[in-house]
Amino acid sequence: MNQLILVGRIVENPELTVLDNGKKVSTIILAVKRAFKSGESNQYETDFFKCTLWSGIAEATVNYCKKGHTVGLKARIQQTDFLQDNKKVFSYPEIIVEKITFINKPKSKNQ
Repeated sequence: MNQLILVGRIVENPELTVLDNGKKVSTIILAVKRAFKSGESNQYETDFFKCTLWSGIAEATVNYCKKGHTVGLKARIQQTDFLQDNKKVFSYPEIIVEKITFINKPKSKNQ
């Protein structure tokens, strides 16, 4: 089973890109705080994950989420090849979002 659940804050405002074939895509960076404190600093560390969203999920995220919003993601990890001159140079894992849940937005400074 290839399933990944992440809950974190969006680091930058998401942007929608329309590819030449008409498909819509967005990439977000998700800051996810670890569930345990570091032994050296006794503070919670944060991991930053690059996540790819396609079609309606990408559009909804761009329309409703901004930097600082907390979201939950159900995703899968996909091995993606980087090609150069039609030859595989290397491959890397990519997080492909299948479902997003909008949890909350940051409190405004006026509240």
